Amino acid sequence: MNIIKELRLKRGITQSELAELCSVHQTAVSQWEKGRTLPDKQTLVRLSDIFNVSVDLLMGKNETSKKNLIPVLGYVRAGMPIEAYEDVIEYVEIPDAMATTGDYFGLKVTGDSMTPKICPDDIVIIHKQDYIESGEIGVVLVNDLDATVKKVIKKGTSLTLVPFNSAYEPMIFTPEEIVTLPVRIIGKVVELRRSFI
Repeated sequence: MNIIKELRLKRGITQSELAELCSVHQTAVSQWEKGRTLPDKQTLVRLSDIFNVSVDLLMGKNETSKKNLIPVLGYVRAGMPIEAYEDVIEYVEIPDAMATTGDYFGLKVTGDSMTPKICPDDIVIIHKQDYIESGEIGVVLVNDLDATVKKVIKKGTSLTLVPFNSAYEPMIFTPEEIVTLPVRIIGKVVELRRSFI
């Protein structure tokens, strides 16, 4: 059986659903499964992420190890919140041990409010969760549009988002603002990836 078809059936999704996940037409999926065409490189990476397998396995090579690729979804500001985009700009790999502990995604950082710990162009790896302990670094969504990465301090039912850079002021949200804006924690920063190139 074709590997893409086998993985799709194991996942329990239709050709149409897989096509939608890959942003292609259903006929493309049908052609892949019949072995008439191959997905392009970008689509292979996306399929690798969807099925949590290596690109080599998708290409029929004798590779059985899983490749834990997670999407880097646009940018998050280390500064004042900016509009949160969910466009996949690249994929990064996480270790097997991490991949078994939940859902993860990456965000590329802009702004300098978290320097020197987190700098512009760093990629932060985030564990998806709606709760973090006071003092942990989280990604917080404000107005369901604006994402920012900050140290989160909880005092009673209020929330303070604290920058590491002293040139920036903390952002304080009252219990009412948390509900009405709203202000939501979307994940905990668990790792940082930095390139020196």
